[in-house]
Amino acid sequence: MKEMLNSNERLDCGTAFKIAKKFSKTIEEIGQIANENSIKIDNCELGQFGHLDFEKAKIEVLKSIEPYLDEKRRIFCSKAREVAKEGCGLKAMRSALKTYKVDVKYCKLGCFKEKKGKQFIVRTKTWIENADGDLLFGKGKTELLELIGQTGSLLNASKLMGINYKKAWMHLQILQKNSQEILISSKQGRSKQSGTKLTPKAIELMENFSILQKDIEEYANKRFKELFLGKKK
Repeated sequence: MKEMLNSNERLDCGTAFKIAKKFSKTIEEIGQIANENSIKIDNCELGQFGHLDFEKAKIEVLKSIEPYLDEKRRIFCSKAREVAKEGCGLKAMRSALKTYKVDVKYCKLGCFKEKKGKQFIVRTKTWIENADGDLLFGKGKTELLELIGQTGSLLNASKLMGINYKKAWMHLQILQKNSQEILISSKQGRSKQSGTKLTPKAIELMENFSILQKDIEEYANKRFKELFLGKKK
């Protein structure tokens, strides 16, 4: 096993799974052998530690794991890997876990059971209203646009969101009316067939809302630590 360590003298998560398969061992046995020989595990394929790269997260990956999340938005390592193997791949899985803030528990290699230091967290929810208090833009409409962009179809987007086509269409019309912008283009117009694309304005709207959300979350987390976790200067 030692000849398969990386440049930091650690065993990469992916390499550990390959060793297990090659020598007909369980991954738990490989983790135990590594522990007994004081070999540290590196580059978790689910992105929990290490330096593996990520890609733009896809909402459909989040949708595929939502049934398996517990009340604290955590998923078993084994289940996340299983879902990834069935279709999306590990890179897409770790990207979704990172972007949508889903924690992994019970590492198959035994690196951790439940991640420590997250007993207290602050949650924020951001949305945009007009002067009358009507919802203009928020998580749901962002999700709808993202799914349209990823699937190329309003019908497929509505199915992934778990709503009917008519409701998804109405959401889109309300958003276009309030933003006073055309957000999708389609050769089929109101047809349910594929071929729907996001306009540059829709992409800009999504990106700006994502930046706004991130800025608010970062500030809320910073103030939370200062006020509640005793990290005042």
